Amino acid sequence: MRILFLHPNFPAQFRHVAAAIARDNRHQVVFGTTRRDGQLPGVYKAIYKSNRTARPETHHYVRTLENAVLQGQAVYRMAEQLKARGFVPDMVYGHSGWGPTLFCKDIFPNAQLLCYFEWFYHAHGSDADFDPTDPVDADAEARIRIKNTPILTDLYSCDRGLSPTYWQRRQFPSEYQSKISVCHDGIDTNFFSPKLGAKLVLPQLNLDLSHVDELVTYIGRGMEPYRGFPQFIEAVALLQERCPNCHVVIVGEDRVAYGKRLPDGKTYKQVMLEKFPLDLSKVHFTGRLPYHEYLQVLQASTAHVYLTRPFVLSWSMLEAMSTGCLVVGSNTAPVTEVIRDGVNGLLADFFSPAEIADRIQEALTDRDRMTEIRSKARETVLAHYDLAKLLPQHLQWIQQDLNRDQVALWTGTQSKPVTPLPTPQVDEIEVDEKPATLPEPAAIAPGKRSRANPKPLVNPETNGFVVTSGTRSHEKHTKR
Repeated sequence: MRILFLHPNFPAQFRHVAAAIARDNRHQVVFGTTRRDGQLPGVYKAIYKSNRTARPETHHYVRTLENAVLQGQAVYRMAEQLKARGFVPDMVYGHSGWGPTLFCKDIFPNAQLLCYFEWFYHAHGSDADFDPTDPVDADAEARIRIKNTPILTDLYSCDRGLSPTYWQRRQFPSEYQSKISVCHDGIDTNFFSPKLGAKLVLPQLNLDLSHVDELVTYIGRGMEPYRGFPQFIEAVALLQERCPNCHVVIVGEDRVAYGKRLPDGKTYKQVMLEKFPLDLSKVHFTGRLPYHEYLQVLQASTAHVYLTRPFVLSWSMLEAMSTGCLVVGSNTAPVTEVIRDGVNGLLADFFSPAEIADRIQEALTDRDRMTEIRSKARETVLAHYDLAKLLPQHLQWIQQDLNRDQVALWTGTQSKPVTPLPTPQVDEIEVDEKPATLPEPAAIAPGKRSRANPKPLVNPETNGFVVTSGTRSHEKHTKR
């Protein structure tokens, strides 16, 4: 099988599935991305780059669409160069929303198009209007509607789609949901496993909490209202009055990953610490952490807080549960698909810092009862989100419609010589900035039109195309 993965980030949701396919030498795996850093064994990286971003004069409703089209064009140029080197995929599997999959059916009409459908935007009933203090006006309603345009194009064009949770699939139009299967990306339960008696010591940060008996943890890509950061800080202020020996560790960057930034340029961390003068000798901001240190935080946690609007469910909540954390989660739809209050976690009102503090205090003080809940949390992940179980299902879903000929080993054979992709021993090769002359097409099934010499969407300007192969580099933890 020849498969092309597409995602502006690398390796993102395709980390495990791309690596698994590449381990079988019958398959050729190429990953188109904007990211030069990071590698996966046996996976060839193809770097694409948009020539520009949406222009300032573009109507603000369609800037997201313009950026998606520009990214789709960049992928088209990249795909032309892949074809010039003899790589024509049997399947393209890309993340829908940013635009990389928009024109795949034009340049690879005979390839199956699979799309990873993570989110469909709504002005009402999910994340956008969740906060009653921040209502959605008519302008926002229109902008959100248009924001779905590239996703709707993919829903129409794709052969099949996949969403990681049932909650996320339900956000998509009902007329397309039959195209979308549900399979989570999977949690590595061997890595994210409990460690009895673990204490947190991070020498690189000069942080030694080995003496701490009550440790509350919070993890996010950023610090923003979408993930309940303001409510959490207010809950910590209450907790410091009730539990003076409690320490808090906050992992993440001082930025907004989802939602709106503050108009005055301040960060939510700055605003909340000005509003609630915490005892910062017991509140520790770590920034981003490497995966092994992130694991140490989870293993040492007495209570792990995960708050989210009705939005995409983060890997970190399931990773915390797999590690045996006592999760205090928001009583919102993505969380309640997984957590049952008092069974495998504790739930609290997203907008109630007092209730969040109450549930944290409950977790800190009722240790005997929490032991059973921690155990049930890990059992939940082992039963429903374990990578070892889900990865084979994901692979089966990918290949379910391929015929025997399509899974044969790709040899690069064409009617004219082509420049081959590098062998796995080659670290990196630069590819011509302008596409080479395309080879003559291979035999095409009756009724299928040839696209061996497609007209470019735009002039094939420099797009930074690189093919690489090697081992995965060290990554820092990023929560979705």
